[in-house]
Amino acid sequence: MKGLAMTILDFPLWLRATHFLNLLFISLLVRSGLEILSAHPKLYWNDDCAPGSEWLRFTRKRLPAHGLWTSHDEEESFSSWIALPGRRNLGLGRHWHFLADAGWVLTGLLYVVMLGATPEWRRLIPVSWSVLPAASHVLRSYLSLHLVVTPGRYNPLEQLAYFSAVFLLSPLTIATGLVMSPSIAARFPWYPRLFGGRQAARSIHFLCLCGFIAFFVVHLAMVIAHGAISEMALIVLGDIRHVHGALGFIVGLAGLAGIVVIHIVATRYSLSHPRLVQRRTQALTDSLRRALFERGRSVQQYTAAEISPYFRVNGRPPADAAYAAMAREDFASFVLEVDGLVEHPLRLTLAELRRWPKQTQITKHCCIQGWSAVASWGGVSLGDIMRHCRPLAAARYLVFYALDDKSTSEPDAAGPGCYYGTIDIAVAADPQTILAYEMNDRPLPVPHGAPLRLRVETQLGFTMVKYVRRIEFVNDYRHIGAGQGGWREDHQYYSQEAGI
Repeated sequence: MKGLAMTILDFPLWLRATHFLNLLFISLLVRSGLEILSAHPKLYWNDDCAPGSEWLRFTRKRLPAHGLWTSHDEEESFSSWIALPGRRNLGLGRHWHFLADAGWVLTGLLYVVMLGATPEWRRLIPVSWSVLPAASHVLRSYLSLHLVVTPGRYNPLEQLAYFSAVFLLSPLTIATGLVMSPSIAARFPWYPRLFGGRQAARSIHFLCLCGFIAFFVVHLAMVIAHGAISEMALIVLGDIRHVHGALGFIVGLAGLAGIVVIHIVATRYSLSHPRLVQRRTQALTDSLRRALFERGRSVQQYTAAEISPYFRVNGRPPADAAYAAMAREDFASFVLEVDGLVEHPLRLTLAELRRWPKQTQITKHCCIQGWSAVASWGGVSLGDIMRHCRPLAAARYLVFYALDDKSTSEPDAAGPGCYYGTIDIAVAADPQTILAYEMNDRPLPVPHGAPLRLRVETQLGFTMVKYVRRIEFVNDYRHIGAGQGGWREDHQYYSQEAGI
């Protein structure tokens, strides 16, 4: 990174390159982060996310006091001028966010390694506590509109600001971002508690975003105050002793224009060719996410006292007459089918499933939109079902088909057809992956997926298919639906890798 306005000489090429890459990736992270925020534009300090308990909101919507409403009704549509890509495209926003995450972290690692391997660290890292009173003196000078110039080095305030951005703000942003992963939270329940819980970490993550924006605004103001042409030349050329400053200014503007062009192309392609963007970004990020966030078992076990008083609903119940008739008879005629690549296909009524060994667990639900809640779930282990049906060696995925036809239950949703989802067979074997028929020690309510819903505690909520009617074991899911691994993956461009 280059200092806020200064006349230091000989910035090496690697430092100048990482400076521009840092700007590119952080700007992509900010815009895609706002797209993610738009899906649930409320911030909390508690993990229950009860309506009205938010400390900050970016919506004027007021939810009805009576009648069914879903978390989708709380979503906002942020403009493409600020969000990437904007217009309620959570799936695509997440793809861009994770791609920019990977680029930003790799850039940061390169920067830190090179910083330690060269004398550049001496300019950035304070070696004495005297930097604090000295920085306070410089701040008073700036507030009195007097510029402070320290040729050949950062002034104390600049040094402290850049050190904090690199070694405090950036790590905190990464650390709180990892809390958003249901896989990490399920495997290491102690980790979110370091930040006060998932929603507190989400709030801190947002404040880190604000910190980066404030840092950029101050950076830009100082560059302008100290002379835009000479300062831009230092940022771009590293040494203006033998090069006219105007050249560096022109090259710098060209670099900034290039970043703007990348944003424009990313936005337009996302809106006009969403499937292409989904596939290209997933090709770069899914393997990394699978390696980091899809492995390991859930060991969650919250207490009854931690069960949330309110648990949101995402999606409306099936609207067809056949489902309504089953619900009226408490699903006595319901039959779960288990088939595909198995030795023994199964047909099980709800009463038969209730006679199997019951598994109960109190876990935290993490919705892809951002909200969370804790509930107790009771049901049948997927492991037990697999032991009875005995999947063939060729089986790699489980496909869960729902009774929910989106053409009738949510005709305004993006895409027709019955809801379905897939999970890897290794995820299905997790001890806390169950088919739940109870919620909080009562029969599963219709809005929450009666008669059966999938619980996969290392995944985001959209993978936990509700109203399950059939499980099919398959070798590949690309021949099902639009071939992306689920209804939301097909129509809303989510990723099938849902550990984060």
